[in-house]
Order: sequence, then structure tokens, then C-alpha cells
Amino acid sequence: MSGIIECVPNFSEGRNMEVIKAITDAITSVEGITLLDVDPGADTNRTVVTFVGDKSSIVEAAFRGIKKASELIDMRNHRGAHPRIGATDVCPLVPVSGVSLEECVELSHQLAKRVAEELGIPVYLYEKSAQKPDRVKLENIREGQYEGLPEKLKDPEWKPDYGEAKFNPRSGATVIGVRDFLIAYNVNLNTRDRKLAHDIALTVRERGRLKRDKKGSIIRDENGNPLRQPGILKGVKAVGWYIDEYKLAQVSMNITNYKVTPLHVAFEEVCKQAEKRGLRVTGSEIVGLVPKETLLMAGRYFLEKQGKCQGVPEDEIIRVAIQTLGLNEVAEFDPDKKIIEYRIKQETGKELVNLRVKEFVNEVSTDSPAPGGGSVSALVGALASALSSMVANLTYGKKGYERHSRLMNEIAIKSQEIKDKLLSFVDRDTEAFNKVMDAMRLPKKTEEEKKERETAIQEATKYAAEVPLSVMKTCVDLLDCIDGLIRYGNVNSISDAGVAGLMARACIKGAGYNVLINAGSIEDKKFVEKLRKEVEEIEALAEKRVRAILRKTEKKLIS
Repeated sequence: MSGIIECVPNFSEGRNMEVIKAITDAITSVEGITLLDVDPGADTNRTVVTFVGDKSSIVEAAFRGIKKASELIDMRNHRGAHPRIGATDVCPLVPVSGVSLEECVELSHQLAKRVAEELGIPVYLYEKSAQKPDRVKLENIREGQYEGLPEKLKDPEWKPDYGEAKFNPRSGATVIGVRDFLIAYNVNLNTRDRKLAHDIALTVRERGRLKRDKKGSIIRDENGNPLRQPGILKGVKAVGWYIDEYKLAQVSMNITNYKVTPLHVAFEEVCKQAEKRGLRVTGSEIVGLVPKETLLMAGRYFLEKQGKCQGVPEDEIIRVAIQTLGLNEVAEFDPDKKIIEYRIKQETGKELVNLRVKEFVNEVSTDSPAPGGGSVSALVGALASALSSMVANLTYGKKGYERHSRLMNEIAIKSQEIKDKLLSFVDRDTEAFNKVMDAMRLPKKTEEEKKERETAIQEATKYAAEVPLSVMKTCVDLLDCIDGLIRYGNVNSISDAGVAGLMARACIKGAGYNVLINAGSIEDKKFVEKLRKEVEEIEALAEKRVRAILRKTEKKLIS
């Protein structure tokens, strides 16, 4: 997929599964679209749909979903706990990778124009696509909801950005725009009292609450405008509600910038506010999908809070986050289904890194030239990194090594990062070889075809040389970690650190061989000269560092 855009339309139907299915079928009828998540809510009577596509498919898929919703949802009969303005209440586009914000804004205009002209639905643009300052925030556009829309459309200040200022009783209006990744996050309370939940929401949300005097009257400025007491959490919108399906009240939040207010910070603040009111947080839920980074941030935070080393495998960090946040309380939280990076995967066939050890070794042992030395070198480096992390974890917090805990934590985290990078190269090296083979199979009947084939072969071979070079560069960074372990790590694991050094050297040397064998088929002499120089420099540096590591290891082993 060339450039990934996420679309998260919210449809005003959460009970009739046939209607929801018809809408998602319309969306997925577009080639190149991947449906990631469908999250209906009976009490809110609303469904959040998440799908991804590229620039050529995303607008068409969104349009088809909005069109089908306009045919099947009649807003005159709609009732639900969530604020809404139309059958398709809001339809945000979110740039994920390989596409700019500006490109997405242009696409949002294309979509809004089609919806207004072809479906007769008034459209407002919000967030990054907003044409007016008072239309940036969704709540401003949605104020008065569907029921207040007829009067709102009469106000010249609220003329739609696309379409006529004419009330569509069946479909209402739709809000379209480009926004940053938004996390819909609900925290569960051990109460059914909506007012208590909403009181917490008023305290934590950025907008805060209206200021009141001792008699409860709203305090106003000299112009009669109500004053507000700002909330605690930046970039957070929140309300409190009761969900009959769960028999509990929730603080329902939209985290509009998880880097400003991370998921775990919002969770901890709600816990703090709940305790002040004699309540307890029993868990939480994520509606739709979530970026992997948010759960990694949360997991590392909770590990640190528990006095544990943060340099553990990604799966374990995410498990800690899920368990501590209580994400499985009201519904199952499956990381493979709820984390967006795990859902957006290229169709690359069988992944070597997912094979069992025996299966991988057997795969290498056949007469197929790939996977070969490049993939094996990357795997050896990943194992060296794993050993490095293991020794750091065995040192962290141990008696007699307390003063080195901070360093061990840093080494463990860096080792895990290097391990994950090298594991990705196990498959990338084989993919690079296959690209060369694919180029060689191109037709060569005409002179033009021969020229195109040769160009493709040269480009593929350059890539095949660059991949193992990246393996070398990645693995050489591990040597600093191993050196730190030899100096300050748990003496009972010194042999493991030494083995990590040996395996790192094998990785670097082996990857270097793969660079050189590919360089021999590249006609660009300047490119080849640069490759060989880099290989020579990395190998010389690595050999010097590894020899020092092994000397220190052997000295400690016999002392």
C-alpha cells in the first residue's frame, strides 16, 4: 500500500447489525481498502468504523459508506447517548504513513464536495480542514445536535462549507476533516452514578468547567461571558455517562494528542480523581484502534512504577499495559486486532521470523538460495541483542548492582530496540534477494525491454547490498551495550555477555560478506567504492571493539 490513510467514520446506528453490515460492505467494495475495526454501541446507538487505504481508494470508500448510511439511517427516529448531528456524524481522515497532512486536507475537500453535491447533505469541515476558527473543534459544529440543526442552518454564520443551507431531515449534516490520531478512551468506575463520572470529566478535560460562586451561580466577566476553570489534561475532551450494557458509569475521553497527554497519564488522573470522590477505577476500554506507541509508553511507565526494568520484549510491555489499564474488563482486548500497526501489514507471504526455530533451520537447509547468509547474519545479531538484554535484566535491581540500575535499564531498552530491528532484517534480506530474482525474470525480447530489465536488476541489486549494510550498522551499535555489561553487569552472567560479543562479530562479518557479494554485480563504480569503504570501516571498528570485549570477558572468567 503506497501511503496509508486511516478513515474513522462514526455512523448513527449501533443496534441494527444488518444496517451496519451493509455500510461496511459498501466501504470494502472498493479495491485497496482494508477494514480494521467495527465497534458498535447499543446505548450510544453509534458505530465507529475504522478502515485504511491509499489516496486513490480512501475517498471513494468513505463516500460509499456515507451514501449507504444516508439510504438506511433515518435521523428522525434516532435516539442515543452520544452527541450527533447526522446519519454519518463525523468522518475524519488521518494520515498514517507515506502521505502528508496537506494531501489529506485536499482529499477531505474532494469528499465533502461529493457528499454535498451527490447526496444533498450539508457538510462542515473541521480540525485541520476547517475554513473558520470556530469550526476547528467538533463540539462547536455539533452544538445543538441534530434537533437544533434546522435553526442552525438559518444562521448565516453556520452556512455549510459544502452544500446548501437546507435541512436534510433524513440524513442531517456531516462533519468531515483531517485530524491527528484520536484515541477514544473510556475509564470504568465502580458506580452507576452518571453525575459522579461527569464531575470527574469536568475536572480532567482541558476545557474544564464553568466557574461558580458559593451560591452555585455562574461567574461572568465584565462583558457577561461565563468564566471557566481550566481542566487538568491538555488535549483531552471528556464527558461522564452511564452505560446500561456494562451496568457502570464511565469517564469517556477523546485524547486528541496522546504525545501531550499519554493514555496512562489520563488513566492515572482519573484514578486520582475517583479516589477523591470515594470511587475506584475498575478498568478501561479503548474504542476502535490505538497506535502501538501509546501502549508501549504505558507499559514502560507501569514497569518503572513497579521498580522493574523496562528493557523487555514488546509483547511483555504491551501485556503489562493491558493488564494494568484493565482493558479486558468489559470486552476482550486483542492486541492483534486493536493495535493499528499489527493490523496494517503488507501481504509479503510467509514471514521467516514467525517460523519455529526448527522450521527456520530446515528452511535454510534446503536447496533454495534464500533465506541464506544475510538472513542468518541478521538472526545471529538479534540473538546477540537478546543476550545483551537478558544480562541487563539479570543485573537490574540486584543486590550489589543497585548503582548501575539506570545504566542497565538503558542498555536493556536499547538492546530490545536493536533486536527488533535486526529481526525485521531477517525477512528484508530474503525479500531483497527475491527482488533481484524478479528483476531477472522480466522480459528481454526487445532492446527497450532489455534496458528496462537491466535497470531493474541494478536497482534491486543495490537494495540487496544496502540491506546487509544496514544490518552491520545496526549491530555495531550493540557493542556499546555489551561493553557496558562486561564492565558493570552481573558477574554471574559474564559468559552470556561474552557470547553476545562473539555473535555480534559473526553478524557484522557475515552481513559484510553479503554486501560484498552483491557489490560485485553492481555497475555503478562510485556506489560500489562507497559500499566497500563502509564495510571496511565498520568491520575494523567492530573487530577492535570485540577483541577488547573478549579480553575483558576472559579476564573476569579466570579471575
